[in-house]
Amino acid sequence: MCADRTTIVVAALLCEQARLLICQRAPTGEFPNKWEFPGGKLEPGEDPQAALRRELFEELAILAEIGEEVWRTEHQYPGYPPVRLLFFAVRSYSGTVENRVFQQVRWTALPDLVSYDFLEADRPLVESLASGEMLLSECEKPQS
Repeated sequence: MCADRTTIVVAALLCEQARLLICQRAPTGEFPNKWEFPGGKLEPGEDPQAALRRELFEELAILAEIGEEVWRTEHQYPGYPPVRLLFFAVRSYSGTVENRVFQQVRWTALPDLVSYDFLEADRPLVESLASGEMLLSECEKPQS
């Protein structure tokens, strides 16, 4: 497949009180009931961090300050174009998390991430976070 058919997806690693926000996809549509990190596809000409800010507002009603890219991977789901996923730490946000599109959202301790049925492309990151191999400064300790 041509590289120009690759779908670019951005996702947020959003921590609060040493827990990470995860979201469950709807029971209908693509990849039903799978867990993922909030985010979405880049629109043509859109900067990845701007796309993630937009997606977090659309999906969760928050205004986020997007930090650095912390993980990148590529994956090919059968029957779909290749996907390149860019994961960013969220430094801070304003507003209250409001579930606008998911079946459910949940704040989860890092070691517990592996107990959720994540999208296949997210699993290496999930395992790295849960094992402590990858550390996120935003998740290291509860905020006071």
